[in-house]
Amino acid sequence: MNSPSFRNWQSVQDEVLRRIHAREWKPGDLIPNEADLAQEFGCARTTVNRALRALAENGLLDRRRKAGTRVAAQPVAKATLDIAVIRREVEERGQKYGYQLISHAQAVPPLAISAAMQTGARDPLLHICALHFADDAPYALEDRWINMHVVPDAGGADFQQVSANEWLLKHAPYTKGEIAFSATSATANEAAVLNCPAQSALFVIDRLTWDKAQAVTKVRLIFAPGHQLRTLL
Repeated sequence: MNSPSFRNWQSVQDEVLRRIHAREWKPGDLIPNEADLAQEFGCARTTVNRALRALAENGLLDRRRKAGTRVAAQPVAKATLDIAVIRREVEERGQKYGYQLISHAQAVPPLAISAAMQTGARDPLLHICALHFADDAPYALEDRWINMHVVPDAGGADFQQVSANEWLLKHAPYTKGEIAFSATSATANEAAVLNCPAQSALFVIDRLTWDKAQAVTKVRLIFAPGHQLRTLL
């Protein structure tokens, strides 16, 4: 009788992971082929294929055409990064969230922005600056450009009440993104907004999201001193 625990790809993935972690399949070992695993688990071969592909994408399996699938000799641990709703991020830390819209206007962006977003050099974008708070203290400064050709509804959104960060995650789907982390010294303006000394060390996230071939939004998040990035492995 087929085991009901192996009727979806996640359960197959869990069992393959168990065998790898228990060293039933050691680094470098060739594992059974998809057809044999499907017969053993009592599920479709496509279910096994989906599970093995997911593990290969995470660096735990090495799949080569005509050479089979092996346990990676040197597995690579990958972090999972989600675009966080800053309000929820603050609240999950047990702090009270606050928000202030600083500016909201259509403007022609600097050339570096239009080049990164692949928009016309003179095409206006929606520019939003806002400050997020945690327990009434500045938490993050949000400096964002939105492509209204891709997200036309952004022009009528009320960013006084809901941040662009939260509104976009709800209303503007994206298919891929680019993200960069860096450190910077606070300028006089950033220090004034974030209520910290000038030249303080600040953590910065620059993110650009796309809907297929069109840029959705480019944002720079500048966090107050002492910020820690938390993610999952």
